[in-house]
Amino acid sequence: MNAQRWTMNLAGLFIIISLALAHLSGQINMGNISWLWFTAFVGLNLFQAGLTGFCPLTKILRAVGAD
Repeated sequence: MNAQRWTMNLAGLFIIISLALAHLSGQINMGNISWLWFTAFVGLNLFQAGLTGFCPLTKILRAVGAD
C-alpha cells in the first residue's frame, strides 16, 4: 500500500471517528436525517478507496474526460 492510499485510509478513519465521538458526547445526533450523513458517506468512501484502490468519483471524472 502506497502513501496516497494510507492517507486516504487515515483521512476517512479520522472523519468517521470524529463523527462518532461527537455523537457519543451528545454534540450531534446522527439518528436524525441531516447533512452529517453526507460527511459520514465521504469518510466511509475515503476509507474504502484507500483499502481497495477503487474510487467511484475517479471513475466518473475519467468518464467525462478529466485526467
